[in-house]
Amino acid sequence: MTELLQSLIDAIRELDPALRTVIAGIGMMLETSVFVGLIVPGDTVALVAAVGVASGPEFAWLVAALVTGALCGESIGFFLGHWIGPKLRASRAGRRLGERNWRIAEHYLGERGGAAVFLSRFLPVLHSLIPLTAGMAGMRYRRFIAWTAPASLIWALIVVSLGAGTAAGFEHLASRVKGAGFIVVGIFAVVLLGLWLLKRAFLRREQRHLGEHS
Repeated sequence: MTELLQSLIDAIRELDPALRTVIAGIGMMLETSVFVGLIVPGDTVALVAAVGVASGPEFAWLVAALVTGALCGESIGFFLGHWIGPKLRASRAGRRLGERNWRIAEHYLGERGGAAVFLSRFLPVLHSLIPLTAGMAGMRYRRFIAWTAPASLIWALIVVSLGAGTAAGFEHLASRVKGAGFIVVGIFAVVLLGLWLLKRAFLRREQRHLGEHS
């Protein structure tokens, strides 16, 4: 396991840093654009790119690329929601999302306002629907971007720190502890599982709240 992980880290680092950063930025733009976010694993792309970070400038450029990609993708979703939101909702892709998810997004935005835009960046499904919903609801773009920009920055810092920190921690342990690969994979899995459980718990709370007020 240790040798395998080291090989993977080395392979990622052998990629041109600029290419790796651009790919991550494009992945984030796709992940936050309309329904593509339900298909493109933006978090995974960002984490993999972060594993290859080997210096301060690479860290900063990757964060900048992720934030830029996220803002571009969410802006596309916002303006599409403003221009053709109802048509998208009634489309085949929109119907496949389920009317309940659309109602949750509407309710969440109506109850939380700008804070819903901020928090949706960290929540599954909602991070794809909230930009569209905000555009349909007539929220001003200046207000929308003012809430989503800091959320995107915080998210990018967390993801890049997690990926780069995991790689650095693994290499530190690998030279001192036998079976370091299993330890790092275990810790990483626990962290990801914890984050996923928090997201799901938050969504369930909002769904219950929606049911109480529907």
